[in-house]
Amino acid sequence: MELISWNVNGVRAVERKGYWDWVYKNKADIICLQETKAWEEQLSEKIKNIPGFHSYFSKAERKGYSGVALYSRQEPIKVEYSFGDNSFDDEGRIIFARYPDFVLFNIYFPNGKASRERLRYKMDFYESFLGKVGKMKKNGEKIIICGDVNTAHKEIDLARPRENEKTSGFLPEEREWIDELLETGFIDTFRVFNQEGENYSWWDLKTRARERNVGWRIDYFIVSENLKNRLKDAYILPEVYGSDHCPIGLILS
Repeated sequence: MELISWNVNGVRAVERKGYWDWVYKNKADIICLQETKAWEEQLSEKIKNIPGFHSYFSKAERKGYSGVALYSRQEPIKVEYSFGDNSFDDEGRIIFARYPDFVLFNIYFPNGKASRERLRYKMDFYESFLGKVGKMKKNGEKIIICGDVNTAHKEIDLARPRENEKTSGFLPEEREWIDELLETGFIDTFRVFNQEGENYSWWDLKTRARERNVGWRIDYFIVSENLKNRLKDAYILPEVYGSDHCPIGLILS
């Protein structure tokens, strides 16, 4: 089974720029998108309906902001748009899908760079989510978490760690939250297969950082330890353009 996750930074822009065919023709079993920036009624039929997939969309109350989408060949048993804390539901950041042998969270985690208030919102979101998945993990659930986490975990995960020590996305408290998640019994799947630096999933468009590979790895597939024996590969696709992020993938047996 293959899963793809991609922060598209505007799904209509991806289509307009001619990159939607990569998604439309993808052979993966599940495709998760973040930062779609659209309500479902604003989408073309080609975005709303990919042949062979069931599609689900979560929107923010504010148009042109946030939003996530799920395309799944297998129809989930249940799809929800919250992890149980209503204070985070108005930004359209969550799709929670239950399948027979695992549960999937497709999440666009908040960015904390804009202000202290947004950093607090991000950390509150982190803590609420950790409480949800922690309880599920204790109950023996098999869990897949994917999306734009908006934090680089280790120095290896960004090109210029020293310059960004005081920047949201690499603050100690943000990185410690990832530590805590992994210590709860989760696995950063990419690092199971790749321990090398210079593997990034986001680059700043304004500085043309992608051309120089001055990037950050802030997009993840994280799975509960009870899925470890099913891991076959986890990868990044920097050759796929259309957004300031590139897609990432996971293969399970």
